[in-house]
Amino acid sequence: MPSRGLVAGPDFEHFQRRYFTPAEVAQHNQPEDLWVSYLGYVYDLTPLAQKYKGDLLLKPIVEVAGQDISHWFDPKTRDIRKHIDPLTGSLRYRTPRGRFLHVPPQLPRSDWANDFGKPWWQGSHYEVGRLSAKTRNIRIINTLTSQEHTLEVGALESMWEILHRYLPYNAHAASYTWKYEGRNLNMDYTLEENGIQDEEEEFDYLNMDGTLHTPAVLLYFNDDLTEL
Repeated sequence: MPSRGLVAGPDFEHFQRRYFTPAEVAQHNQPEDLWVSYLGYVYDLTPLAQKYKGDLLLKPIVEVAGQDISHWFDPKTRDIRKHIDPLTGSLRYRTPRGRFLHVPPQLPRSDWANDFGKPWWQGSHYEVGRLSAKTRNIRIINTLTSQEHTLEVGALESMWEILHRYLPYNAHAASYTWKYEGRNLNMDYTLEENGIQDEEEEFDYLNMDGTLHTPAVLLYFNDDLTEL
Protein backbone atom coordinates (compact mmCIF):
# COMPACT_ATOMS: atom_id res chain seq x y z
CA MET A 1 0.00 0.00 0.00
CA PRO A 2 1.55 3.36 -0.99
CA SER A 3 1.94 6.08 1.61
CA ARG A 4 0.89 9.74 1.40
CA GLY A 5 2.40 11.66 4.28
CA LEU A 6 1.39 9.79 7.43
CA VAL A 7 -1.47 7.96 5.74
CA ALA A 8 -1.28 4.77 3.69
CA GLY A 9 -3.96 4.20 1.09
CA PRO A 10 -4.85 3.93 -2.59
CA ASP A 11 -3.79 6.45 -5.22
CA PHE A 12 -6.98 8.49 -5.53
CA GLU A 13 -5.75 10.19 -8.69
CA HIS A 14 -6.43 6.89 -10.48
CA PHE A 15 -9.03 5.51 -8.09
CA GLN A 16 -11.90 3.56 -9.66
CA ARG A 17 -15.18 3.39 -7.78
CA ARG A 18 -16.75 -0.08 -7.75
CA TYR A 19 -20.29 0.86 -6.72
CA PHE A 20 -22.83 3.53 -7.62
CA THR A 21 -26.18 4.16 -5.97
CA PRO A 22 -29.45 4.44 -7.94
CA ALA A 23 -29.59 8.11 -6.93
CA GLU A 24 -26.19 8.71 -8.53
CA VAL A 25 -27.24 6.99 -11.75
CA ALA A 26 -30.39 9.13 -11.83
CA GLN A 27 -28.28 12.29 -11.96
CA HIS A 28 -26.95 11.31 -15.40
CA ASN A 29 -30.21 11.76 -17.28
CA GLN A 30 -29.36 13.89 -20.32
CA PRO A 31 -28.19 12.95 -23.85
CA GLU A 32 -24.84 14.63 -23.16
CA ASP A 33 -24.49 12.74 -19.86
CA LEU A 34 -26.38 9.48 -20.18
CA TRP A 35 -26.10 6.59 -17.73
CA VAL A 36 -28.33 3.56 -17.28
CA SER A 37 -28.16 0.48 -15.09
CA TYR A 38 -29.22 -3.05 -15.82
CA LEU A 39 -28.71 -6.48 -14.29
CA GLY A 40 -26.66 -5.10 -11.41
CA TYR A 41 -24.22 -2.96 -13.40
CA VAL A 42 -23.96 0.71 -14.35
CA TYR A 43 -23.17 1.87 -17.89
CA ASP A 44 -22.14 5.25 -19.29
CA LEU A 45 -23.80 5.46 -22.70
CA THR A 46 -22.73 9.05 -23.32
CA PRO A 47 -20.24 8.06 -26.08
CA LEU A 48 -22.99 6.02 -27.76
CA ALA A 49 -25.39 8.98 -27.60
CA GLN A 50 -22.76 11.30 -29.03
CA LYS A 51 -21.92 8.90 -31.86
CA TYR A 52 -25.59 8.54 -32.91
CA LYS A 53 -26.73 12.07 -32.07
CA GLY A 54 -29.87 12.90 -34.08
CA ASP A 55 -30.65 9.27 -34.90
CA LEU A 56 -34.30 8.40 -34.19
CA LEU A 57 -33.21 5.00 -32.89
CA LEU A 58 -31.49 6.77 -30.00
CA LYS A 59 -34.80 8.18 -28.69
CA PRO A 60 -35.91 5.11 -26.62
CA ILE A 61 -32.52 5.10 -24.88
CA VAL A 62 -32.59 8.84 -24.13
CA GLU A 63 -36.07 8.39 -22.64
CA VAL A 64 -34.70 6.04 -19.97
CA ALA A 65 -31.53 8.02 -19.18
CA GLY A 66 -30.66 7.74 -15.49
CA GLN A 67 -32.95 4.75 -14.96
CA ASP A 68 -32.64 1.03 -14.37
CA ILE A 69 -33.64 -0.91 -17.49
CA SER A 70 -33.17 -4.46 -16.21
CA HIS A 71 -36.71 -5.26 -17.38
CA TRP A 72 -35.44 -4.93 -20.96
CA PHE A 73 -33.22 -7.97 -20.47
CA ASP A 74 -33.43 -11.71 -19.95
CA PRO A 75 -31.36 -12.27 -16.77
CA LYS A 76 -30.30 -15.74 -17.92
CA THR A 77 -28.91 -14.75 -21.32
CA ARG A 78 -28.20 -11.08 -20.45
CA ASP A 79 -29.61 -10.30 -23.89
CA ILE A 80 -32.63 -8.17 -24.78
CA ARG A 81 -35.85 -10.08 -24.10
CA LYS A 82 -37.34 -11.80 -27.14
CA HIS A 83 -40.83 -12.71 -28.30
CA ILE A 84 -42.55 -14.24 -31.31
CA ASP A 85 -43.25 -11.47 -33.80
CA PRO A 86 -46.96 -11.73 -34.79
CA LEU A 87 -46.21 -10.37 -38.27
CA THR A 88 -43.34 -12.65 -39.25
CA GLY A 89 -43.75 -15.52 -36.78
CA SER A 90 -40.03 -15.32 -36.00
CA LEU A 91 -38.23 -14.79 -32.72
CA ARG A 92 -37.36 -11.12 -32.35
CA TYR A 93 -36.21 -8.62 -29.75
CA ARG A 94 -39.05 -7.22 -27.66
CA THR A 95 -38.95 -3.41 -27.72
CA PRO A 96 -42.18 -1.91 -26.29
CA ARG A 97 -40.75 1.63 -26.48
CA GLY A 98 -39.89 1.14 -30.14
CA ARG A 99 -36.86 -0.19 -31.93
CA PHE A 100 -33.58 1.26 -30.69
CA LEU A 101 -29.92 1.30 -31.72
CA HIS A 102 -28.43 -2.01 -32.92
CA VAL A 103 -31.80 -3.81 -32.93
CA PRO A 104 -32.48 -5.25 -36.42
CA PRO A 105 -35.55 -4.00 -38.28
CA GLN A 106 -38.72 -6.09 -38.30
CA LEU A 107 -38.35 -6.86 -42.02
CA PRO A 108 -35.25 -6.90 -44.26
CA ARG A 109 -34.17 -3.41 -45.33
CA SER A 110 -31.45 -2.28 -47.71
CA ASP A 111 -30.44 0.58 -45.40
CA TRP A 112 -29.84 -1.63 -42.34
CA ALA A 113 -26.12 -1.43 -41.53
CA ASN A 114 -24.94 -4.14 -39.16
CA ASP A 115 -21.26 -3.26 -39.31
CA PHE A 116 -21.21 -1.85 -35.77
CA GLY A 117 -19.72 -5.01 -34.25
CA LYS A 118 -21.25 -6.03 -30.92
CA PRO A 119 -24.54 -4.38 -29.91
CA TRP A 120 -24.06 -1.73 -27.24
CA TRP A 121 -25.58 -3.91 -24.52
CA GLN A 122 -23.13 -6.78 -25.03
CA GLY A 123 -19.72 -6.74 -23.40
CA SER A 124 -18.34 -4.28 -20.84
CA HIS A 125 -17.26 -1.44 -23.13
CA TYR A 126 -19.57 1.09 -21.45
CA GLU A 127 -19.48 -0.38 -17.94
CA VAL A 128 -18.41 1.99 -15.15
CA GLY A 129 -19.19 -0.10 -12.06
CA ARG A 130 -21.78 -2.06 -10.16
CA LEU A 131 -25.17 -0.85 -8.96
CA SER A 132 -25.54 -0.88 -5.18
CA ALA A 133 -28.39 -3.26 -4.47
CA LYS A 134 -28.66 -1.85 -0.95
CA THR A 135 -27.67 1.58 0.32
CA ARG A 136 -27.48 3.14 3.76
CA ASN A 137 -26.78 6.53 5.29
CA ILE A 138 -23.74 7.39 7.36
CA ARG A 139 -22.86 10.61 9.17
CA ILE A 140 -19.26 11.83 8.95
CA ILE A 141 -18.22 14.34 11.59
CA ASN A 142 -14.98 16.31 11.34
CA THR A 143 -13.93 16.79 14.97
CA LEU A 144 -11.48 19.53 13.95
CA THR A 145 -14.08 21.80 12.34
CA SER A 146 -17.28 20.29 13.82
CA GLN A 147 -18.69 19.99 10.30
CA GLU A 148 -21.08 17.12 9.70
CA HIS A 149 -22.20 15.53 6.43
CA THR A 150 -24.60 12.66 5.75
CA LEU A 151 -23.72 10.43 2.83
CA GLU A 152 -25.71 7.72 1.08
CA VAL A 153 -23.30 4.84 0.45
CA GLY A 154 -23.48 1.33 -0.90
CA ALA A 155 -23.60 -1.38 1.74
CA LEU A 156 -20.66 -3.19 0.10
CA GLU A 157 -18.39 -0.17 -0.28
CA SER A 158 -15.11 -0.14 1.59
CA MET A 159 -14.20 2.76 3.86
CA TRP A 160 -11.74 3.93 1.18
CA GLU A 161 -14.62 4.20 -1.26
CA ILE A 162 -16.65 6.11 1.31
CA LEU A 163 -13.65 8.39 1.87
CA HIS A 164 -13.56 9.00 -1.88
CA ARG A 165 -17.22 10.06 -1.74
CA TYR A 166 -16.39 12.45 1.09
CA LEU A 167 -13.51 14.22 -0.73
CA PRO A 168 -15.71 17.02 -2.19
CA TYR A 169 -16.43 18.09 1.40
CA ASN A 170 -12.87 17.69 2.67
CA ALA A 171 -9.90 17.45 0.30
CA HIS A 172 -7.69 16.40 3.25
CA ALA A 173 -9.93 13.48 4.22
CA ALA A 174 -7.02 11.00 4.11
CA SER A 175 -5.15 13.08 6.71
CA TYR A 176 -7.66 12.01 9.36
CA THR A 177 -8.01 8.90 11.47
CA TRP A 178 -11.50 7.51 10.99
CA LYS A 179 -13.12 6.16 14.15
CA TYR A 180 -16.40 4.69 15.32
CA GLU A 181 -17.21 4.49 19.03
CA GLY A 182 -13.54 5.10 19.85
CA ARG A 183 -12.20 2.35 17.54
CA ASN A 184 -10.00 2.97 14.52
CA LEU A 185 -11.73 1.77 11.37
CA ASN A 186 -10.12 -0.63 8.93
CA MET A 187 -10.35 1.32 5.70
CA ASP A 188 -10.27 -1.87 3.61
CA TYR A 189 -13.46 -3.11 5.31
CA THR A 190 -17.10 -2.19 4.78
CA LEU A 191 -19.16 -0.43 7.44
CA GLU A 192 -20.69 -3.75 8.47
CA GLU A 193 -17.29 -5.45 8.64
CA ASN A 194 -16.15 -2.60 10.90
CA GLY A 195 -19.00 -3.36 13.28
CA ILE A 196 -21.24 -0.49 12.14
CA GLN A 197 -24.50 -2.35 11.78
CA ASP A 198 -27.31 -1.32 9.48
CA GLU A 199 -30.34 -1.23 11.78
CA GLU A 200 -32.82 0.16 9.27
CA GLU A 201 -34.97 -2.99 9.27
CA GLU A 202 -35.10 -3.02 13.06
CA PHE A 203 -36.22 0.61 13.13
CA ASP A 204 -38.88 -0.13 10.51
CA TYR A 205 -40.10 -3.07 12.58
CA LEU A 206 -40.35 -0.84 15.66
CA ASN A 207 -42.02 1.90 13.59
CA MET A 208 -39.20 4.30 14.46
CA ASP A 209 -37.58 6.93 12.25
CA GLY A 210 -34.18 5.46 11.39
CA THR A 211 -32.91 8.81 10.08
CA LEU A 212 -32.78 10.01 13.68
CA HIS A 213 -30.32 7.23 14.53
CA THR A 214 -27.84 7.37 11.64
CA PRO A 215 -24.43 6.03 12.78
CA ALA A 216 -21.66 8.63 13.02
CA VAL A 217 -18.02 8.19 12.00
CA LEU A 218 -15.68 10.65 13.70
CA LEU A 219 -12.63 12.06 11.91
CA TYR A 220 -9.53 13.04 13.92
CA PHE A 221 -6.91 15.18 12.19
CA ASN A 222 -3.40 13.69 11.82
CA ASP A 223 -1.65 16.99 10.98
CA ASP A 224 0.03 15.85 7.74
CA LEU A 225 -2.01 18.06 5.34
CA THR A 226 -2.55 15.35 2.77
CA GLU A 227 -4.67 16.57 -0.14
CA LEU A 228 -6.14 14.14 -2.66
